[in-house]
Amino acid sequence: MTGFGWLQAVIFFAIVLAVTKPLGTYMARVFEGERTWLTPVLAPLEKVIYRLCGVRDAEEMSWYAYALSMLAFSLIGLAYLYVLLRTQKWLPFNPQHVDNMSPDLAWNTAVSFTTNTNWQFYSGETAMSYLSQMAGLAWHNFVSAAVGIAIAVAVVRGLVRTNVKTLGNFWVDLTRCSLYVLLPTSIVLGLFLVWQGVPQNLHAYQAVHSIEGFAQTITGGPMGSQEVIKELGTNGGGFVNANSASPNENPTPLTNFVEMLLIFSLGAGLTYMYGKMVKDTRQGWAIFSAMAILFVAGFAVAYWAEAAGNPIVHQIGAAGGNLEGKECRFGVAASAFFATVTTDTSCGAVNSMHDSFTALGGLVPLVNMQLGEIVFGGVGSGLYGMIVFVVLTVFIAGLMVGRTPEYLGKKVERREVQFAILAALVTPVLCLVPTAIAAVLPAGLATLGNNGPHGFSEILYGFTSTNANNGSAFAGLGPNLFYNLLTGVNMMFGRFAVAIPALALAGALAGKKAIPESSGTFTTHSAIFVALLIGVIVIVGALTFLPADSLGPIVEHLLMLRGKLF
Repeated sequence: MTGFGWLQAVIFFAIVLAVTKPLGTYMARVFEGERTWLTPVLAPLEKVIYRLCGVRDAEEMSWYAYALSMLAFSLIGLAYLYVLLRTQKWLPFNPQHVDNMSPDLAWNTAVSFTTNTNWQFYSGETAMSYLSQMAGLAWHNFVSAAVGIAIAVAVVRGLVRTNVKTLGNFWVDLTRCSLYVLLPTSIVLGLFLVWQGVPQNLHAYQAVHSIEGFAQTITGGPMGSQEVIKELGTNGGGFVNANSASPNENPTPLTNFVEMLLIFSLGAGLTYMYGKMVKDTRQGWAIFSAMAILFVAGFAVAYWAEAAGNPIVHQIGAAGGNLEGKECRFGVAASAFFATVTTDTSCGAVNSMHDSFTALGGLVPLVNMQLGEIVFGGVGSGLYGMIVFVVLTVFIAGLMVGRTPEYLGKKVERREVQFAILAALVTPVLCLVPTAIAAVLPAGLATLGNNGPHGFSEILYGFTSTNANNGSAFAGLGPNLFYNLLTGVNMMFGRFAVAIPALALAGALAGKKAIPESSGTFTTHSAIFVALLIGVIVIVGALTFLPADSLGPIVEHLLMLRGKLF
């Protein structure tokens, strides 16, 4: 560990902190229908979209109408992408003559990008036409991110409103997020990435000969326009197989830093938006603080583990930390930092191979996802996932002091707690049960890259990543029909089985009347509440997975100390 490595982290967090308030303020104005500096340009286009699509923007929806609209939009988008991938061979913008995807892989990929997971059981440069990349994957990168933010905004409205049964209009929230938040940022920073060297063209790949005389194929394509939304929308799917470890997608240390900022920016800004919308910014900062503490703790462990390296390698005279699977131009610190950032959110982009991390270094990304992707989290999903934990924390605090729990002036009763528990149970159940099944079936063991505890970690990481809608992987887990189908189902439940209870929770709270604060009201913006919230997250999230993690990364670390590798 070096001072420069920590300095990168300090500068990064300072910038994230600096953009949180202005970005959150801007998003609050967008979703509350107030005028912004982009309104003169985009408001006419917004109205045209509503007319063309038949959207009645003044009408609001109940929580179940909002959920049905979200599900209908997502399922139609899934079907569209599936058809596109199954027919790309015959469609234009395919200079490499890429073949159609197989049915099971097309299903897995369509579900993956619909749910903002971007899990990739394929190599992008050989399996995707330019049309599929642009009109399929990039389009889903925008709208799946917008869907997540729209759900979060609806959940926040449920906390704010009293004695009503509506949470807003899904189509309006989806449109405003895409137009006012995602598109402007993607256009500006897309040009920045092209300036830094990310390709942006429609040319066929270039065959060249190196100085040594070897034949080499240089990939090209419309990368720059997709790289920004890949990070900003916490999508993570790489245009090429090496993802952000590739110099095409991530050519310089500056782009590496900016891409990490993009991954965190909206998740951080949404916490301040939350505070603005509930008319108490201290509530947003409390959530931000809990997220920040968990983020710093995770990075500290990952950086320490990767900087310490493998003791077996040290015995033969090698030093400098664990450099296996890492880009030398980024090094240990930036690789550990990127891994922490991308798994704290639901991004899944990687600038190093997590399968090559040390056992404890690889445990950090795994635990980040097992917490439910609520440490800043996916755009939108991180906020509404954290609100679920806030409701559980308020309920537990109420039990501790022997009074009915309240949050933002509303009583949290049995119905609300049931919705919160249902959402919180999705991650452990749908990570651990499929892992147990895959660990004993021949089809689940057939494509493992390693044996022993590391092979088990590959399976556990795969189902944890897909259920958390993250998309990063221990690369040793290979695709087959079994994994294509089962991880596809896992991704769908990981997205919708959390979002729907969260909307139901919001709908239940929106129908309640506000209660004035009293001397017995539990403060939900204090340091004590932040500590209690972190405790609930760790107990409900991390400790549930401790037995499984013990069979994988933890026992692998202990065996490594005794000289055994897998």
